[in-house]
Amino acid sequence: MRINQQIVVFDAADIAAESRFWAGVLGGTLDDARDDWHRVLVDGEPRVAVQLAPDHVPPDWPDGEPPQQLHLDLWVEDIAAAHEHVMSLGARLLAEAHGGEGPDDFQVYADPAGHPFCLCWATR
Repeated sequence: MRINQQIVVFDAADIAAESRFWAGVLGGTLDDARDDWHRVLVDGEPRVAVQLAPDHVPPDWPDGEPPQQLHLDLWVEDIAAAHEHVMSLGARLLAEAHGGEGPDDFQVYADPAGHPFCLCWATR
């Protein structure tokens, strides 16, 4: 089987807010914006899409109902700048960095529709 393209699709009741958020986070642009579907391009390539789901219920991270079903890990060079950027676009901080002894650390956020995602960075 050959896969020619792959894209992550987020469900959201407000697809305009959700697609603007992900376009801002990824440094992309909106393309193919219909009433029930928006696609975000980065460097001309599709990266994520948002599909209208009028009854969407955000997951209750980390252990609630409905549970998290998937999330994105986004590796960044400057966590302070990345944090400010996603917060200015409408993210909510769900969990601060653990400051563990591993080679990496992360913080957990929610996008405008409540989907969790992580900003990750190398600590060494």
